[in-house]
Amino acid sequence: MSEVTAGVMVLDCAEPEKLAVFYKELMGAEETDATANRVEIRSPDGTRLAFRRDVNATPPSWPRPENSLQVHLEFVVTDMDAAERRIVSLGGRPVDTKDSAGPFEERGYADPAGHSFTLRRALPTAPKQG
Repeated sequence: MSEVTAGVMVLDCAEPEKLAVFYKELMGAEETDATANRVEIRSPDGTRLAFRRDVNATPPSWPRPENSLQVHLEFVVTDMDAAERRIVSLGGRPVDTKDSAGPFEERGYADPAGHSFTLRRALPTAPKQG
């Protein structure tokens, strides 16, 4: 048995309380732990995210080439347009990524603190024919 288990994805930001609200609303999550400098949430499917205070946090510049992507979250959705409306209503913004590569329809966004994330359309699960 491994001594290391999966933990939690932590995003640094200036205002963890505000960023936690964005992701709680987006994912239908609940707050599981909060201190003065860190807030953790868990979605109904068990995904855990935490937001850690860093007063000097600066968002990555992705997709501009002068800074790397660093890390991003990916969410699978069934209705891309409805998800985008929800993101914008919560304070997120679309990020112009031009054409997405690969077999999936994807759209890039930034949360209110500037962290990038992607929506990917869920593939239909039709039974195999033949």
